[in-house]
Amino acid sequence: MLKGRELTTFRRQLLAWFRQYQRDLPWRRTRDSYRIWLSEIMLQQTRVAAVIPYYERFLARFPDIHALAAAPQEEVLRLWSGLGYYSRARNLHRAAQEIVAKHGGLFPHREKDALELPGIGRYTAAAILSIAYGAKQAVLDGNVARVLARLFAVQGDLRDAKRWRSLQESADALLDPKSPGDWNQAMMELGATLCTPQSPQCLLCPVTQFCQARKLGLADSLPAHRKKRATEKIVLAAAVLLDPRARTLLLPPPAMPRGQAIHARVSVLVSKLWHFPTIGVRANPAAELQAHLNEILPPSGTKEPLDLESLPGARHAVTHHAITLQPFRIRVPQLPRLPGAKTIPLSDITSPSSLAISNLTRKAARAALAAPAALSARA
Repeated sequence: MLKGRELTTFRRQLLAWFRQYQRDLPWRRTRDSYRIWLSEIMLQQTRVAAVIPYYERFLARFPDIHALAAAPQEEVLRLWSGLGYYSRARNLHRAAQEIVAKHGGLFPHREKDALELPGIGRYTAAAILSIAYGAKQAVLDGNVARVLARLFAVQGDLRDAKRWRSLQESADALLDPKSPGDWNQAMMELGATLCTPQSPQCLLCPVTQFCQARKLGLADSLPAHRKKRATEKIVLAAAVLLDPRARTLLLPPPAMPRGQAIHARVSVLVSKLWHFPTIGVRANPAAELQAHLNEILPPSGTKEPLDLESLPGARHAVTHHAITLQPFRIRVPQLPRLPGAKTIPLSDITSPSSLAISNLTRKAARAALAAPAALSARA
């Protein structure tokens, strides 16, 4: 562990580098706890480049916590639509309502109170409290853990509980108490831009002389690769019903009423948002989707089966699920009436101003809009 003059030099060099070379990000131009909190939630498991336009649109609609707390959840999800991991948006909305009700509309200053909010863990609390309020709390996320693993040549799985606690102790010891917010951001910035998972840019690192992994020739092999959870392959079939006016039918979040609900897993994969009738497929997408539609749609009065037009498939990923989506376009003279369902122009589904819709549903809509006369896959 660095101590005394070494620690002072380490802190000075890292902070000087950060203040000169940090990326110009919109949430770094403020100390407003609401905006910092929003950015930290959006950045979870999401690239900075993807977050920026969502962050700006979200703030344009919800400029403060009171606006967010007063909004319907459906609208919050609509603004989040496409960013993924929708539990973040639901927790953000619930937390905003709690902050308004219990904390006077201001993100709490105490870690204990922050940790009681939905969607707030130790890392998120430390980041918000240090950046917004100057709290002397060190963050530990994947980027910081990688920096520490190389700095101190830490072997083994960093997510091992005992090793993670040790890394947190190291982060706490390095924290600059005079500038905790800048310090935490500097450590994260170093991991995100120079001390990257592959091909770390050691020659540009402002603290390279302190790095044990570099001295030992281990910078490229540390930290140790984690065993990834096996990817589960799933095939989904989606029904894009289309009437003569190019309108379609969407089912409500999270599913239809009991007896008409899609499988619980599929409900999660469509992010519990507005979606086309969708099922998990075992063998025959067209036949199984046809059978599902026979169950949930009201009788048509005709014995003719629906004509399922097979559309180009699409790939989609949700956490450890690798999804193959097989959409079908089904032309009907009139869209059926289902409890809670919405009739909407198909073209509106691809618009960012439409309902709260996941990217999976948008991919099915794009396939239906792009395909001219698709081949029939009558079940």
